Amino acid sequence: MSWYVAKLVFRVISGTGDHNAQFDEQLRLINADTELQAFEKASQIGHSNQDSFINVQKQTVKWQFIDVAELNALTDLGDGTELYYNIHEAQDPDLYIAWAHHKSALLGVRN
Repeated sequence: MSWYVAKLVFRVISGTGDHNAQFDEQLRLINADTELQAFEKASQIGHSNQDSFINVQKQTVKWQFIDVAELNALTDLGDGTELYYNIHEAQDPDLYIAWAHHKSALLGVRN
């Protein structure tokens, strides 16, 4: 068996959907014998995690599974193993760096 990281994409639709499109990207760890089996397992997880509920504004919120957008084999599972990367181009590097520091501070684990 091998380990894979799958990116599952869901669309989030609130009420009638007259809002900016929202997508939830989830990284899932998959254990499978082959890449095809990993893809099928990831797709099954996506379909089984579709959901809908009523929010506090009494609107139906739907989580609609779109697809498995990425699938990457992990060659080594150990401390510090890279699971995912994304290269982000920013017009304002200082703003992006400030955003990264802000997100880190929200984790609340710094002294």
